[in-house]
Amino acid sequence: MSVQALRARLTRDDVQRLAQAGDDEGRALAARKICSRISMPGLSEKEREAANAILSVLANDAAEIVRRAMSVTLARSVNLPRDIARKLAEDIDSIAVPVIAGSPSLTEEDLVEVVRSGAVVRQTAVAGRAEVPGKVVREIVMRAGDPAVQRVIANDGAHFDAGSYALSFERYRDRPDMLEGFVERASLPLEVTEKLINVISETAVERLISRHAIPAQLAVELAEATRERATVDLVDQAGLAPDPRRFVQQLQMNGRLTPSLILRALFRGHMTFFEHCLAELAGIPHAKAWLLIHDAGPLGLDALFERSGLPRRILPAVRAAISAYHSLELGDRGPEDIVRFRAALTQRIFTQFQGAPEADLEYCLARLETDMDAYGFEPHRRMAG
Repeated sequence: MSVQALRARLTRDDVQRLAQAGDDEGRALAARKICSRISMPGLSEKEREAANAILSVLANDAAEIVRRAMSVTLARSVNLPRDIARKLAEDIDSIAVPVIAGSPSLTEEDLVEVVRSGAVVRQTAVAGRAEVPGKVVREIVMRAGDPAVQRVIANDGAHFDAGSYALSFERYRDRPDMLEGFVERASLPLEVTEKLINVISETAVERLISRHAIPAQLAVELAEATRERATVDLVDQAGLAPDPRRFVQQLQMNGRLTPSLILRALFRGHMTFFEHCLAELAGIPHAKAWLLIHDAGPLGLDALFERSGLPRRILPAVRAAISAYHSLELGDRGPEDIVRFRAALTQRIFTQFQGAPEADLEYCLARLETDMDAYGFEPHRRMAG
């Protein structure tokens, strides 16, 4: 059928059927047919004016089924006027959501208004649009409910800028499960990838590395650093593992007992953990490792290091940490005493030995800052010992 014939039917048969329908279902059927024809290209300006007048009537129909037929049929049509699209978007959910989710007639400002309305189902509809402008993305990340944020995070058509990424990490710093949605995006800035690896689960890290073009060496380094941080944090949270020998053995079995992990734990003051690490690597009892570390002088530690297979390059840093540990008192072992001890230990390591691996020192400094913030240490008291 030609466009001209469709236009004729639009202005004759279906309009007449719409006017004469005595029940809601009949009007809904007529409305769907009319809207299907209005959505087609090629109408003249005069025909478009007539079509818009019909749409205004339909948008005000008392029957939900009629308005829904209109909404679903014209949800993605460029021929739906903005004012009518806005009216439908303010209707009940069954009518509003199809238009909110797909109408090209809604502007960026319209979508921001929908997000600010606070209705999660509508926010989620915005978040799932084929294209979500940057301004709308930021609005969703700042104020929308979790389902909408999850949807927009995983939506490749949502335009995230540096600010929106930063807001996401700030809002969900304690909810890594929310941030894992970024893994599903087709591409990510490298700096965002690095941040994700630091916070998401190992399973999600594996998916991230397999999905995104991360240089192989960087992927290995980032994944290893993440595992080490998680392990040291676990030791921190436990204070001292109830069975440090078994804990160390599990790390060794899983290939996680790395030099960097051992050094970071030592810099945090986990001396018993350090002793068990060297005992395990050297294949000797803990009591003998303790003697070689603390009571046998520098040659004892040297011999133990040789037997453990740890790289000689970190031995000077280990010596400095042990020396600093011996020169300090832990106090009553309350949380604040531990924080003060770690601050003093880090300061001594800095002053006594300048060659400690920079990445490990930076890690320990960052963790120390977190500890100090948690217990309300004033800036001028930091690193004061």
